[in-house]
Order: sequence, then C-alpha cells, then structure tokens
Amino acid sequence: MQTAKDRSRNIFLVGPMGAGKTTVGRLLAAELDLTFKDTDHEIEERTGANIPWIFDVEGEEGFRARERVVIEELTRFPGVLLSTGGGSVLLEENRKCLQSRGTVIFLDTTVELQLERTRKDKNRPLLQIENPRGALTEMKNARDPLYDEVADLKVFAGDSGGRRTVTEILRRLMDEGYIRD
Repeated sequence: MQTAKDRSRNIFLVGPMGAGKTTVGRLLAAELDLTFKDTDHEIEERTGANIPWIFDVEGEEGFRARERVVIEELTRFPGVLLSTGGGSVLLEENRKCLQSRGTVIFLDTTVELQLERTRKDKNRPLLQIENPRGALTEMKNARDPLYDEVADLKVFAGDSGGRRTVTEILRRLMDEGYIRD
C-alpha cells in the first residue's frame, strides 16, 4: 500500500495505557511496511532501566523529559509507525511533533478494558496505587481531549483483538484517503 499524503507516511498511535497501542502498532506496521517503534521501549533501551525505576528515581517529570526527546527524534524518521505512551500528549511539544510529522490515530478504549488489560502489569507506575480505577478515570477525563486534539482518526479498540482493530484502521485510512492500494 502507498500513502496518499506525504505526512501520512508516518503513523503515530496515541491513546490510554491498555488500549493496545503496542500490539496494534506491530501488526499495523507489518501491514503497511513501516518500521515499528514504541516510545516506552525506546526509553528503556536508551537508559538501561525500566519505566517504574525511572519514575522512582526521576519522577514523572524526568520520564516525560526523556519521552519528549524520544518523540522529537523518532517522529523525524520516514516510514515509522510510533506507538506512544499514554501521557505523551501532555506536553504541547509532543503534540506538535505528532500532528506535523504524520497521521495520528487515537486508539480509544474504556476504563473497564484498561483495568482488565493492566491489572497484573507491574510495569505501570501510575497504577500501583490503591484505586487504579479512579486514576484511570481521572487520566481519561484529562487526556481524552488532548488525544482528540491531535488525532486525524479515532478508532475504538475494544475487546475484539488486535487483528480486528488493525482491519478497522486500514479500512478507515483507505476510506479517508490516507492510504491507497
């Protein structure tokens, strides 16, 4: 498949944790012959430390600074499908990079599905609290308007699996002229 618009050669996935950005991103990158990158994995590779450790030592602010550098760099490469962290849209600089350098897809989901998908994942420092449902609800209320702001497309990533979500994204990208056969 070829892209119909120059900036659509890159695709950036945004959305809350547990929406399936990494899973969908890998599958979609293979379908579109793009190089898959994940901001969280890239940060871990560069630092040699996992995300919870970075949060413990540097706090969320330190992590966001690292995330900003990674997004600035990776969005400049051509032919990239980038899966971003759930909070990547919090910084205006990140939103500008994403909007100006590719097609942004907001993978939306429900708090219930997020809870189900993340309940045993100890690699999510913002959920290692007494009330993860409350935290996810607060994040959804604060971040969804930012995801909407940057997104070219919004796709609901329900519990139907990554393949079905990828099929829906491909259909929408074709219908709306972002890619063509």
